[in-house]
Amino acid sequence: MTMHIALVAAIAALALTGPAQQPGTPMGVRLELYSWVEAEKLLQPDTVVVIPLGAALKEHGPHLRLRNDLTLAEYFAGRVEAASSVVITPPLTHHFYPAFLEYPGSTSLTLETARDYTVQIVRSLARYGPKRFYILNTGISTTRALEPAAALLAQEGIVLRYTDFAAAAERAAASVRQQSIGSHADELETSMMLYIDDASVNMQLAVKDISPASTPFRLNRQPGGTGTHSWSGVWGDATLATREKGRIIVESVVTVILRDIEALRTARPAAIAPAPA
Repeated sequence: MTMHIALVAAIAALALTGPAQQPGTPMGVRLELYSWVEAEKLLQPDTVVVIPLGAALKEHGPHLRLRNDLTLAEYFAGRVEAASSVVITPPLTHHFYPAFLEYPGSTSLTLETARDYTVQIVRSLARYGPKRFYILNTGISTTRALEPAAALLAQEGIVLRYTDFAAAAERAAASVRQQSIGSHADELETSMMLYIDDASVNMQLAVKDISPASTPFRLNRQPGGTGTHSWSGVWGDATLATREKGRIIVESVVTVILRDIEALRTARPAAIAPAPA
């Protein structure tokens, strides 16, 4: 009994205070690296839980890998871990990506499934204490599922916020963009990957592929089909990408993400209305 009490006390001290911070020591923790006993101490009511979201299977043209968004999510999660006192979960690797399904290897959940998937992951972790969650979102179509997920969770007294990735990247992108149009596997996204993981980019296969945008946006491999025609899976001019452009965009996005998380710390969960008699 005495040993049990001592063990619990030691874990509590580690989880709640942690070791003295040394240069280069991460401020955040990765939840999957702990036991459930340690997780119980990490998942407190004031804990901010960060859930990375990045597609593991989604086309990004001939020059980028299917795991492109997952690489982004992992990179940004690492930057958050280094700079913010949060608990980070493993990434969600499948979500709502309907615009790319004509290209082999791409996957998508339905809108309702992506919404419920998000809600159930957050709800599972919230039962242990946390009420503040941040989806480190690297997609654009994903926000269509994240918005209703946040609304559902708010009814349960849980705050869910997420990265508006398009807006976060656009602030810096406007200062470096050369292409006339584009938003997928293009000048900007390819530049980001050159900065984050240049080994995953084959610039010899980068192309310029631009057609008028459709509403809703959906890439189509066949001319005359429904959506925006793209024989390559690129929408924009990937040949204009540079590592320096990527650095400017990525560092701007990191700033936005860290600011979002700090704002979340003081967010007050909505009061739960009593159930009718």
